[in-house]
Amino acid sequence: MTRAVLFDTETTGLDPLQGDRIIEIAAIELRNDLPTGVEFHTLLDPERSIPEEASRIHGFRDSDVVGKPKFSAIVDRLLGFFGGDPLIAHNAAFDFGFLDAELARINRPPLDRVRMVDTLALAKARFPGVPNNLDSLCRRFGIDLSARTTHNALLDCKLLADVYVELTGGRQRGLSLEANPAHFSRIRYNAVENRCARLMSVSDDERAAHEAFVATLKSPVWQLIDAYPVSSDDH
Repeated sequence: MTRAVLFDTETTGLDPLQGDRIIEIAAIELRNDLPTGVEFHTLLDPERSIPEEASRIHGFRDSDVVGKPKFSAIVDRLLGFFGGDPLIAHNAAFDFGFLDAELARINRPPLDRVRMVDTLALAKARFPGVPNNLDSLCRRFGIDLSARTTHNALLDCKLLADVYVELTGGRQRGLSLEANPAHFSRIRYNAVENRCARLMSVSDDERAAHEAFVATLKSPVWQLIDAYPVSSDDH
């Protein structure tokens, strides 16, 4: 089963190069693109104040992060959760940029961009020219948004996981007979190949009952075939 990690961050602002920091990070594990229920989630001490305009978006204030761990204290657990698997995020360059900035502060290497899967890019390719933020995509796919009163990394991850499933074909895509025709051909072949013929014995009473039943049928098709035998020219 293929593994991937879908993650999201909440921050003090929009630009890590101007000193903005991560205050929340959440990640969920996917197997074959479906959530397994295994999660990573923590609030962080950003080592700076949270601006009011940022609080209006995600709801976190300075009092919410008092005593929370610094990024350096959770980095090993986070990277362990990430493993070497693909990393999925919405507008992934934003989240990758913040994580890379946090990693650089503690002299750790950046995340490999080869691992990046951007659901915003997937959505734009599928729905060009229309809004493709998380709220819009949830509404488009009929995903319940009632709990999303503010941005929250863990809730956003769970919503994005549902969006990602839809963007990649839906929960029942594995049932498609066109997904791997060779696979289904093998199933049909094996079913015939492994089937053994079995002789069925018929008693005299059963044979007589069958003949009596057939006699009640009007122009059974096998009698028509017998009446008009197929010639060799018809093959």
